[in-house]
Amino acid sequence: MKYASVLITGASSGIGQGLALMLARPGRRLLLGGRNTPRLEETARQCIARGADARIQATDVTNQAAMTDWVSSAGPLNLVLACAGITGGTRLTEQPDPAPYEPDTQIRRIFETDLTGVLNTVLPALALMRGQPRSVEGIRGRICAIASVAGFVSFPGTPAYSAAKAAVDRFMVASGANARREGIMLSSVVCGFVDTPMVARNRFAMPGLTDTHSACRRILRGVGRNERRIIFPRWLVAGSRFMDLLPIRLAEAYYTRQPAAAPDGMPAADLS
Repeated sequence: MKYASVLITGASSGIGQGLALMLARPGRRLLLGGRNTPRLEETARQCIARGADARIQATDVTNQAAMTDWVSSAGPLNLVLACAGITGGTRLTEQPDPAPYEPDTQIRRIFETDLTGVLNTVLPALALMRGQPRSVEGIRGRICAIASVAGFVSFPGTPAYSAAKAAVDRFMVASGANARREGIMLSSVVCGFVDTPMVARNRFAMPGLTDTHSACRRILRGVGRNERRIIFPRWLVAGSRFMDLLPIRLAEAYYTRQPAAAPDGMPAADLS
């Protein structure tokens, strides 16, 4: 893939870091964003060792002004990968009738990072790419955002995460039709569990757990093929789609019995 210039958010760890390392090669400019400066610097160091021109931007995707300034001044860009994201599970109330709940601060932070943070990346990238010339293939640029199989279900264990990822997927897929006419290819990554630090503290078995290298390879293959929705593992996504067709009470009866839905089954979201 001939991506001379690539911008990646969430590049300090997980999928974002994996994509940065996989894309690092001589002649390629990598613009790496993230909140953790030491980890971001380490990603850049490894990319430079592979021959890439890697530059870091320590910023939070929830900061609209900072993201707009960074993305708008980063051009030209061939590929933008919106990978920054957080997750978190429910807690148990201490009321007379204990029940799982998701703290307000966590709900807001997940929406701000996983949804608004994607918009803060994608919208200025779209504006930038509209002013770029088309390639011989008629393409001005590609933008890919990480959604999740959780966005295909109403999972009681991660309500905010499921809702935020559902919105990301629908926005990227729905917007892709018009963007394609402008020569900008949009992709949504609907993946299951990927073996990253974000899921390392989960206290339950994770079906279909995919190693980061395989996940990144699948994402880049899908982007290169202009896939609007990049799906893996397919069986997990298909099963999730089926569950979402069931009556709500029936689906909930199944989900609430799963270890993943248990209070404290997932760590609290990173609110720093």
